[in-house]
Parts: sequence; C-alpha cells; structure tokens
Amino acid sequence: MKDLIKKVIEQEAQAVKNIPIEDDFITAIELIFRQVHKKKGKLVASGMGKAGQIALNIATTFCSTGTPAVFLHPSDSQHGDLGVLQENDVLLVISNSGKTREIIELIHLAENLHRGLPLIVISSNPDGILAKQADAFLFTGNPKEVCPLGLSPTTSTTIMTVIGDALVVSMMNKIGFTNEEYAKRHHGGYLGDKSRAQAEGK
Repeated sequence: MKDLIKKVIEQEAQAVKNIPIEDDFITAIELIFRQVHKKKGKLVASGMGKAGQIALNIATTFCSTGTPAVFLHPSDSQHGDLGVLQENDVLLVISNSGKTREIIELIHLAENLHRGLPLIVISSNPDGILAKQADAFLFTGNPKEVCPLGLSPTTSTTIMTVIGDALVVSMMNKIGFTNEEYAKRHHGGYLGDKSRAQAEGK
C-alpha cells in the first residue's frame, strides 16, 4: 500500500512539472489585471462538478489576495444568477474535457448579456470548443488520472489547482500585494494574526 501511495504522489508531482508554460499564462494575467484592477470589474470563475469546486477555490483565493472574484455555478446562471456579470468582468472557466455542456451554455449566455467579455479557459483539450473561444487558453497537459479506472478527476484537478495558484501568485506579485492588505481582508483566525504580525515586523 505504501508503494502505491508513493506512486500516486510521484505521478501527480510529475504531472505538475509537465504543465506547459505558454504565453497564454501571461495573457491571462494581463486580462485579469486589466479588467479587475484597471477597469474595476471582477473575476468570475465557473466549472461543473469537481472542476467547479476548483473554480470556487480559485475565486476565494483571489479574493483574499486583493483581486475581487466570485464563483458562478453554470446551472444557477440559467436561473437568474447570470445577473452577477458586469460589463468589465473577466470569465475564468474550467472544463477538463473542454466541451462541458453547461459551461458552453454559460459562455453563450454571458456573451448575450455582455458582448465581448474576456474568456480564460483551463482545460485538457486544446481542440475543444472552449479552447477555440478563449482569449487565453491554459493547457493542463492532459495528464493521465491516477484513478485506477482512469475516470475520477484526480490528477486533472490537482493540475487545475496548481494553475490557479500560479495565476494568484503572479497577480499578487503584479499588484504588489502586502501583508497589510492581506490583514485587511482576513481579520479572523491564525492567518489574520500572522498577517498582522508580519505587517508589524514581529
């Protein structure tokens, strides 16, 4: 069992190392910076199922690090929640297959509401319809899932999370995000205490 666990960890670690770092990463960062920090919009992240949970995590991490963001469930968007979208926002959608029906429908509905919203796509399918519509396509490298059935999102969701972290950290660096600013957004708990202590040089 220990050998199996080690193999799983090694396979996922290698998949992370194999993430293709292309110019679209820079494009995505510039789009988020322009829409959120220059035009005062927000990042709207979306995904279905496991990918949706990753999108939610990315949105909340952006929020705590100085870049306003929300999670929009693609199904709820068809029942009124699409109204959260504003003309200066930027969309970040995650779909491992690159052809998730609900995400494709969300993109169509968003375009009908606010034409020309920038679109960032995280996916394992560079030939999918979402990749073709994206202003910035972030390719996962299409890693093999560690799930023995090759079905359950495992390695793919790890890669999605790492790509999200790369975007967040890059944006923190770009806007010069500080301990003081972090503390303003994270008052409670251990991290709030730690950020205030670091801001005070303790």
